[in-house]
Amino acid sequence: MIETLKTLVEIPSPSGMTEEAIGFAENKLQTLGVKTSRLHKGALLATFPGRSDEARLLTAHVDTLGAMVKDILPSGRIRLTQVGGYAWTAIEGENCLIHREEGEAIEGTILVHQSSVHVYKDTNSAERSASNIEVRLDEKVHSREDVTALGIEIGDFVSFDPRFKVTSSGYVKSRHLDDKASVAILLDLAKDLVNDDLPHTVHFLISNYEEVGFGGNAGIPENVVEYIAVDMGALGDGQHSDEYTVSICAKDSSGPYDISLRRKFTSLCKAHDIAYKVDIYPYYGSDASAAIRAGYDVKHALIGPGIESSHSYERTHVTSMEATRELLNRYVLSTMEEEA
Repeated sequence: MIETLKTLVEIPSPSGMTEEAIGFAENKLQTLGVKTSRLHKGALLATFPGRSDEARLLTAHVDTLGAMVKDILPSGRIRLTQVGGYAWTAIEGENCLIHREEGEAIEGTILVHQSSVHVYKDTNSAERSASNIEVRLDEKVHSREDVTALGIEIGDFVSFDPRFKVTSSGYVKSRHLDDKASVAILLDLAKDLVNDDLPHTVHFLISNYEEVGFGGNAGIPENVVEYIAVDMGALGDGQHSDEYTVSICAKDSSGPYDISLRRKFTSLCKAHDIAYKVDIYPYYGSDASAAIRAGYDVKHALIGPGIESSHSYERTHVTSMEATRELLNRYVLSTMEEEA
C-alpha cells in the first residue's frame, strides 16, 4: 500500500487533470484481471462479480487540491486561482509545477508577494490571499512576455510538491493523502477480491472530481444498494478520530449517514478487533453525500484513515491504513442480511 501511495501522490492530479493518475489505477486493476471501464467524465469503474447481483460500491478519489494560472503579472510572476478548498497559508513556500499545454512542466515556488523581511515591513502581517500569493518561476523571466514565451497560458494547471516521506515510526507525511491513501487501500484490497468468493458484486469507483463537489454523483451501476465513500477522517479540536484507527463518520455537513451501515461497520470492528473511532465532521462532504444529493436511492456511508492537517501537509500512520483495509475486507465478505 505504501509503495502504491508514494507513486500515486507523485503523479500530479488536481481536479480536472487526472488522466495519468486514473490510468495508473486502471493499469493496476487490469493487471489483476479486473474488468474496468471509463465514465464519460473520466472516472474509473471496476467490477468484482459476486454471488448476488445486488451490489456494493466503494469509492475513493484520485483528484487532489491544486491551482490554475489566473494571471501573468508584468513582473513575470503568476497569480493563481484555487482548485479545491484550502487556506492560502497551507501552500505558502511550497514548490510547484506549472503544466504547460505542450512540453514538460515548469518549476516554481509559491510565495507571498511581500516575501523578503529585508524589504517589506508588513511581511508578517500581510493577509495571504489570491491578490498577493504568487508563483516565482524557476526560469529567467522579467515580464509577462517572457512567461508567455515559455508557453505558459491562463488556465494551465499548477500542482504542489507532495514531499512524500515515511518515518521509521510508521508515519506517512505527504500532501494529497486526501484521498490517495484511500485509493492505495482499494488497489491493495483488489488483490484479495479477485480471489474471494464474494456474497455480493462489488464495484470500485475511482472518482476524479471530488475536491470540487461532483466526483461520485454519476455512473453508479443500477444494482448498487450500498455506497461507501472511502475518504479521510479529519483530526482537530473537538474531533475523536486519530491517526491509528479507521474513522467511521456518523454525520458531516450534508447530514447523517445511514445508521444501519454505521452500526454494521462498528459491529464488524468489534467482532474482528479492528481499532476504530466514530466521528462527526462539521465542514466536510464526500462522494457518497454527492450521490445522495444527485438522487441515487442507496444507503450511504463514509469511512477512512485518520488524516492530520487535512488540506495542508498531511500525515497519517500505517496502522490507520491497515485498519481501514481490514474493515473494508470484512465488509465486502459479509452479507447484507447481517446488518444491524
